[in-house]
Amino acid sequence: MMRPSPAVISWKPSRPTPLKSAPAGVERVNLRSLRLRLGPLRRLHTTDEIPVAKLRSIKKPASYNLSFTAASLRPELVRIIAERYLVAGDWDLARDQILSSNALQCRSRSSAIRLERELRQRLTTLTPDQITLVAHATAEDRAAIAWLAACKRIPFAFDFAVEVLRDKLAAHDPVLRPSDYEGYVESKGLSQPEIAQLTTSSKNKVRQVLLRMLAEAGLLTDGTALGSIQRPALSPAVTGAVIADNPQWLAGFLVPDTEIPSR
Repeated sequence: MMRPSPAVISWKPSRPTPLKSAPAGVERVNLRSLRLRLGPLRRLHTTDEIPVAKLRSIKKPASYNLSFTAASLRPELVRIIAERYLVAGDWDLARDQILSSNALQCRSRSSAIRLERELRQRLTTLTPDQITLVAHATAEDRAAIAWLAACKRIPFAFDFAVEVLRDKLAAHDPVLRPSDYEGYVESKGLSQPEIAQLTTSSKNKVRQVLLRMLAEAGLLTDGTALGSIQRPALSPAVTGAVIADNPQWLAGFLVPDTEIPSR
């Protein structure tokens, strides 16, 4: 009687076994050759696929708010308004106190009204913890929360950060060029008619204020073309305040999806 031949076992060294399954509510993301930016860029040593938790979506208005040009981030003024609100406990009362005392140091009352209104509308999108943080934080954290408020109030700015800046960093192309901005505006104009309705001067003002915001938030630094894109360093206080609200807002700080927790 012939004995069956022994089974031949093949073995490939240094090949990690891929995950065969992922927990419920989790999807796979291909990360072959992907570099994640964790402080200095470094290669992620992992299997070809890792599970990434699905993120809670961000509710955004159907149309873009492009009337934000009354103010860039102005984190020092955001702090003043937040402080007055925390003391007064009412937005209208805080507004009256700010305007009557010219706390924002504007040259005219009409300018103060426009500036206060724009910054207050951004602040009202924040959680109580975020408002408290921006009122008492360091200059860096104050700028970060001011940018968060802008992202929440101005989807045009948030989408630009995510769809243009973050994507360019992922492609290892940190230079922001005029064509990047123009292409973004053109593509958004197809679904957002208010963009196409802007006059040339208004379009220039929107671009000028948005770029200033990005610089104030630390997402854009001096460099060639419109500037160099960088991911800002967030303190644990800011990161915690964002995650407690909705982790997906971290995308506005150029955090890749693979690093955004699922709460």
